[in-house]
Amino acid sequence: MAEVTAEAVRALRERTDLPMMDCKRALMEADGDQAKAEKILKERVKGLILKVADRTASEGKVATLVAPDGTSAAMVEVLCETAPVSRNEDFLHFCDQLTRQLLDGPGAANAAELLSQPVPDKSAGTLRELHEELLNKIREKIEVGRILKVAGPVGAYTHHDGTIGVLIQAAGANATAEVLRDVAMHIAAMNPVVCLPEQLDPAKVADERAHRAEEAKKSGKPDNIIEKIVDGKMRTFYDNEGVLVAQPFAKDETKSKTVAQALAAAGLTATGFTRWRLGKP
Repeated sequence: MAEVTAEAVRALRERTDLPMMDCKRALMEADGDQAKAEKILKERVKGLILKVADRTASEGKVATLVAPDGTSAAMVEVLCETAPVSRNEDFLHFCDQLTRQLLDGPGAANAAELLSQPVPDKSAGTLRELHEELLNKIREKIEVGRILKVAGPVGAYTHHDGTIGVLIQAAGANATAEVLRDVAMHIAAMNPVVCLPEQLDPAKVADERAHRAEEAKKSGKPDNIIEKIVDGKMRTFYDNEGVLVAQPFAKDETKSKTVAQALAAAGLTATGFTRWRLGKP
């Protein structure tokens, strides 16, 4: 058996970024051959994947990324076992590479398809290989959950602790308006139920309008005034029902401007949103 020197172990560790003892054992098994030892280390990740498969991954990050021109955005959920790993530099790099490839690449229908695609920052290698390298380094369950790519105008926001991610889609020409990110932050904080009034139960909306109209008629005011009164009451109803566009805009200190009005000031109208909480449906 060839002698395994400390220098050889250090060299393998620099190439793989794996623990010294793992590198030493692989070199001993490979009779000192660096390439063979590296292959051994890569093969061992398959056993590691099986070993951690039944563990619970409830920490992680919902990563978001918007194209510079605001015409598309991507959101990816990556789960791990512990909070420290969710802040690990290599873990965050993996999240970044996933969102970049999903945004700039051909798209993907699911996590497996995305993992088969190239690593944006490397001239060779797939995201699955990067995933396996990360598993080898960290030694806990790390899995890619939901993925999503949408067309713009779109704004995105990831909460500071990584547990909430939002994409807000709009119609209009001002795809890079700062208000889009502000509305995404609003959605993260206020957790609306739907984007638009028409997405509520039509029967419930009709009943509420009829009830408000009946109340307003008791005032004896003209029909055109009654209609305005009912519209005002319905705005309150929509806000209470969690309709995004009817909610008071969180960044408006006067609380007099709705989300719809904030977007309209930038020439935009909301069309839909997606809000993910890490690990939650």
